[in-house]
Amino acid sequence: MKILLNKLKKANKVFLITFILTFLLYLISYIMLIKNLLSLAGIETVLRIIVLVIFGIWLITYFLWNIINLVLKKHIKIAITTAITIILVIIFSFANYYISVLYSGIKSVTENRYTTYTTNLVTLSTTSITDESVLGMINNSSDIEGNILAKELIENNNLTNNEIVEYASYYEMIFDLLNEEIDGIFLTSNYQTIFGSEEAFLGLENTVVAYSYSKEMENQDTTLTSSKKLDEPFTVLLMGVDSETDGLNANAAFNGDTLMLITFNPKTLNATMFSIPRDTYVPIACNNNRYAKINSSAAYGTSCVIDTVEELTDITIDYYVKINFKGVVDLVDALGGIEVDIEAPDFNYNHGVNCNGRFCEQNSDRDTSESGMIYLDPGLQTINGEEALAYARCRHLYLQSDIDRNRHQQQVVEAIANKAASLDNLFKIEEILNAVTKNITTNMSSTQILSFYDILKSMISSSLNDGSFVTIEKTYLEYYSLPVRLSNNGSFTSAIGYYPGSLEAIRELMKENLELVEHEMIKTFSFDASEEYTTKVTGQGITTGERLETMPSFIGKSVGEAQTWATNHGITLNTEFVDMTSSYYNPNIAQGLIANQSVSDGILLNNVSQLTLYINSISTTPNPTTPNEDNNDTSESPSDNNENDGNNLDENTDNPLDIILPTNTPNSQDVTPSEEETIITEENQSDAE
Repeated sequence: MKILLNKLKKANKVFLITFILTFLLYLISYIMLIKNLLSLAGIETVLRIIVLVIFGIWLITYFLWNIINLVLKKHIKIAITTAITIILVIIFSFANYYISVLYSGIKSVTENRYTTYTTNLVTLSTTSITDESVLGMINNSSDIEGNILAKELIENNNLTNNEIVEYASYYEMIFDLLNEEIDGIFLTSNYQTIFGSEEAFLGLENTVVAYSYSKEMENQDTTLTSSKKLDEPFTVLLMGVDSETDGLNANAAFNGDTLMLITFNPKTLNATMFSIPRDTYVPIACNNNRYAKINSSAAYGTSCVIDTVEELTDITIDYYVKINFKGVVDLVDALGGIEVDIEAPDFNYNHGVNCNGRFCEQNSDRDTSESGMIYLDPGLQTINGEEALAYARCRHLYLQSDIDRNRHQQQVVEAIANKAASLDNLFKIEEILNAVTKNITTNMSSTQILSFYDILKSMISSSLNDGSFVTIEKTYLEYYSLPVRLSNNGSFTSAIGYYPGSLEAIRELMKENLELVEHEMIKTFSFDASEEYTTKVTGQGITTGERLETMPSFIGKSVGEAQTWATNHGITLNTEFVDMTSSYYNPNIAQGLIANQSVSDGILLNNVSQLTLYINSISTTPNPTTPNEDNNDTSESPSDNNENDGNNLDENTDNPLDIILPTNTPNSQDVTPSEEETIITEENQSDAE
């Protein structure tokens, strides 16, 4: 060893120093390469091992070979091997950089262990919180922002002496705030985004945050994990966050205006996409299965959305992805634009702007000025990020509103998927990753995300062979208008119901793709050359199954009509005579006819088992068109606004417009008659009429 060291001391100093520095650089870059390649678990394991072994052998060879060359003063060989090693160091540096970018990006899209939850005490802009203020709170003890943090805010701000009214529904609570029944309510930080688009809640624009309280807590979504391997069929729930800011912030709150359930079979490279309209009226899983619009489930958190969609579709959701649609701008631009067939609009005006037959929508900043609007001609074209986001957001220009918007979002998602498979975009990996990772959150682990490599490889191989990237089967949920009253005597909301037959067809398609049921082979075929070919959309055109019904208005009708209806619907009917001394008496209704009802028209029938009808007593003789001077209650009956499709009884039945409702109509759906009032039994009902 001493002899070798002495000979190295006599070697050329320039070559010796160059050799030592090159060896150290190679050693460092090789160690980093080992670390980065090992992080890519599941990706070409054999190939990664072979690469590491080869470059490890080169490390040893370079060291030993050039020690000998330094002693023997073979400088040309040293120069050649050093040049090769420097090139490898440069290659390693690029590889390490891009692998680090990839892995860091993947790590950043997984759910953080901790996140910030926020609750706000919201009041009308004209209201101030005092010791006398009545506050509304959600009574669900598992609701972090609507209940748990609300109680902490009360303690921290000395509001413990205030009266607290508990609600089972956010809708009912907001309705009472806007009608000044209560002074303040506890809502999540983005309550305007979640509820502000509701027609009944436009008054939220005139609210302010009196108190706000945030707390970093363990992220509840980190418990929503799945062990499903991605080499077998799986499901993904895509949840859109329609934010006006770029990136998903650390706050847990989000809106559920875009819900898309995707099934994917990696064996067949076949996918199904089911867009669930935001206004679909369904049981909300985490709120005792009370019916509400499906997007309202987002107010209770990701797990509530997932449970609700699972109950609706009877499909287990393996993974979820929350995506900020503002990030669509960056992603589409990074891909160099996408090709989309822009649908011609049904209406000319959007946000008060005349589109003149073209598509027009606000830009990503929701700017409705002339320079802020996005204009597109209908037809197939390449669109940029701003245009893609505008098309994915727009619903006011189209007849089917949110249904059409869902279909457009499917177009955009499919176009992005096809463009991402292009080999040209492999060289834009860093730009694409930056656009994706800051706008996506998922419950997939890093290892599970990396396993998409094999799927992507199969997709690219298929694309090179026959030009097809992935087969996407679209669906369409047939629906009907379902105006529903939010609470007894509350306002209406324009929900939609779905046809069970249409949903069942979509379920069957998804289960076939997931290999949960055997695919039924179609053995018959017909063809008509005169018919225009159209791609089959599962669920479209199927309008079978029982529709949801709401309570009709019986005011001004006879008890016989109501009894027939109640019998047909399995509802117990109670009837009571009322005179002018009763708050249920209606001076605008003739004697012997129904003056009021305990359950308002528009209330969903699913949870109604009993109905009490109040009948103007035949012992009183007021003029049915002249209100009694002693009863000046002139509030309009909510039944006059009945917009139910097919729920009105005989439209020719006399039903005066100026119906007076009592001020203290019960809020419960089952009203117990008072002892003083006469109950008409089945035996004397006909006589009373």
